[in-house]
Amino acid sequence: MPRNKKGLSTRSVHGGEHRDKPFSSVTNPIVQTSTYVFQNTRELIDYTTGEVDREEYGRYGNPTKSVAERKIAELEGGEDAALFSSGMSAFTSVLLAMLSSGAHVIVMDECYRRSRQFCRQILPRYNIDVTFVKTGDYDELASAITEKTRLIVSESPTNPYLNVIDLEQVVEIAARHRVKVLIDGTFATPYNQKPLDFGIDLVLHSATKYLGGHNDLLSGAVVGSAPLIAAVREFRDVTGGIVDPHGAYLLIRGLKTFALRMEQHNANGLAVARFLEGHPRIRKTYYPGLESHAGYEIACKQMSGFGGVVSFEVDGDMDTTIRFIDAVRIPYIAPSLGGVESLIEQPAIMSFYEMDRSERLEIGIKDELVRFSVGIENADDLIADLDQALGQIQA
Repeated sequence: MPRNKKGLSTRSVHGGEHRDKPFSSVTNPIVQTSTYVFQNTRELIDYTTGEVDREEYGRYGNPTKSVAERKIAELEGGEDAALFSSGMSAFTSVLLAMLSSGAHVIVMDECYRRSRQFCRQILPRYNIDVTFVKTGDYDELASAITEKTRLIVSESPTNPYLNVIDLEQVVEIAARHRVKVLIDGTFATPYNQKPLDFGIDLVLHSATKYLGGHNDLLSGAVVGSAPLIAAVREFRDVTGGIVDPHGAYLLIRGLKTFALRMEQHNANGLAVARFLEGHPRIRKTYYPGLESHAGYEIACKQMSGFGGVVSFEVDGDMDTTIRFIDAVRIPYIAPSLGGVESLIEQPAIMSFYEMDRSERLEIGIKDELVRFSVGIENADDLIADLDQALGQIQA
């Protein structure tokens, strides 16, 4: 069977790995070293001139990390991938590697708080102009492009309202102006959506989330064509935002069950979303797998599943929502998402507490908004727990 025709679960287990591994082991070993020795000067010269493919120093390469990179590239359908120490390290590195002083970048406004902060506060220090456009407004996007625009950045689905970007439309706009496009696909994962198939140039993941899947590592990944990834990797090698060998090993281990986990996340997410949409104490539910969601039709066109994050508004105020959050018994109150354990948070308190209420509302963060990262527990148990918690805030 041709390699690219193998199923996603097979690629999750075997992709990026050599069949014969050191010491005849089944799993790839952790190569826990910061530096590598040369047997003699001839070997050093051969390495320097490119005659020998091997490692020299841990900031530039590590066998365990390389396996994780190849596996993620294969899952996403890209030519190459570069791993970083976190999703934010991946995000900031890509932008700084691709943009120079005087350049212009367009960012769709519904995005992770730290991504917004980096673009709004840090990039201008380097004379990089940033324009935020309304997520999903393609006329505004096209109008924002100038002769200095080098990159369009968006999440899809977005955080926290799970809006889905029409990838084909964004690519068409970008191609007319010879602009690159970066999509943060963390919420979708390559199980549900492959932006590269639509012509997107680079896909970014916080591998801390669904790719790792167990709330036990920090990592980020960028996938794309070999030339683009080479440029990003060169920047990483200089700035040093690498993932350590043990983190790479945990990521490989997590990816082995990636397809199985995502199947359960998708099923649980849809079941929980349908329950919440029909509950009288829920004002509004945001999930791209619901027909009521604004991005439902686009999601059905370009996604094979809808993920495990459900956002919703409790019918009440901040205090009512706090009582609900405190009443759940299975989900942990915690940031992040994409792990096997369900996590729940009230963004107005968890991620945006330092903002004034007016500032939060300006970017769409309501007091009663809840983001629920649905884990792989039994859906019936999760729904029963949500139901009992909502029952405790009945008027």
